[in-house]
Amino acid sequence: MAATSGRIDWVDYAKGFCIVAVVMMHSTLGVEKAAGATGWMGHVVEFCRPFRMPDFFMISGLFLANVIDRDWRTYLDRKVVHFAYFYVLWVTIQFALKAPVFAAELGWQGAAWAYLEAFVQPFGTLWFIYMLPIFFVVAKAARAARIPWQIVLGLGIALEIVHAAGLSSGLSPFPTGAVLIDEFAARFVYFYTGYVAAPHIFRLAAWAMANVPKALAGLLVWALVNGAVVAMGYSLFPVVSLALGAAGACAVILVSALLSLLHRADFLRFFGQNSIVIYLAFFLPMGVSRTLLLKFAPFLDIGTISLVVTVAGVLRPVVFFLMVRDTRLDFLFKRPAWARLDAPKPALQPAE
Repeated sequence: MAATSGRIDWVDYAKGFCIVAVVMMHSTLGVEKAAGATGWMGHVVEFCRPFRMPDFFMISGLFLANVIDRDWRTYLDRKVVHFAYFYVLWVTIQFALKAPVFAAELGWQGAAWAYLEAFVQPFGTLWFIYMLPIFFVVAKAARAARIPWQIVLGLGIALEIVHAAGLSSGLSPFPTGAVLIDEFAARFVYFYTGYVAAPHIFRLAAWAMANVPKALAGLLVWALVNGAVVAMGYSLFPVVSLALGAAGACAVILVSALLSLLHRADFLRFFGQNSIVIYLAFFLPMGVSRTLLLKFAPFLDIGTISLVVTVAGVLRPVVFFLMVRDTRLDFLFKRPAWARLDAPKPALQPAE
């Protein structure tokens, strides 16, 4: 299995694929909303919708078995405090940049309340790193309580199906409007699957690298089925959404395993290694580039503008990260020693 600097290449490719898909979704929907029109990138976003976040959460749970039995203090430091630091920092940065807009709409007191509410109701694009610590704690608590993984996974499956029923027909209490509750119901099953099915996932990647023609054939069948179900409008239906999420996550694993053989998309692996960096900071270049392109590039179609905004949203955070690395601004992407439960040997812990 290909590896670079102690990392598993296909995992980084998968994370890179996921973060690009996330930025693409926000960029495309933002452009289309601002322009009041749709473009060809919207079809790509819809194709990826069933598996974009399921795969991200599945990959996030992939190495949980390596750390879940650590003492609670160490575990909480690495899996809760770590993400909490970046959430608090970047939600504060986002609110500071958007303060005039919030003040104009809500008044300064209303803006202050909105900021405080972000610690209960995850704010904007940052909800992913808000949910991850919760998933980590629930998984460890279940293990500490010796609840069989089959029961935990079964509950996760049931929650996802009930959530999908609410989205598609309103026949369930979901969505509640509370991001924490709704996203837990919709996503925990994928995170926990990454944890309990990790050996099988690694075997799937190894099989793809050893059976390239069969893997490509499987990907073709999957793409046709996924595209057809999305086009027919059935992707949010109960059970269907779960099946598409799981199948799409497996497809991303196959693609990533094949890319790791070719080494023709190392930029994607680099994005995966810095996926949290991109996730934290893409909102600003995305917003700026969207505004500038819609104003000064009317000759470009909506789909092309969405693509350019996506590229800007992915590349500029990485460039900024490389610029501030080992400077006084390092704290934006690396956790300082004071933000740890235990005094660490290194002064900083990378965001990735």
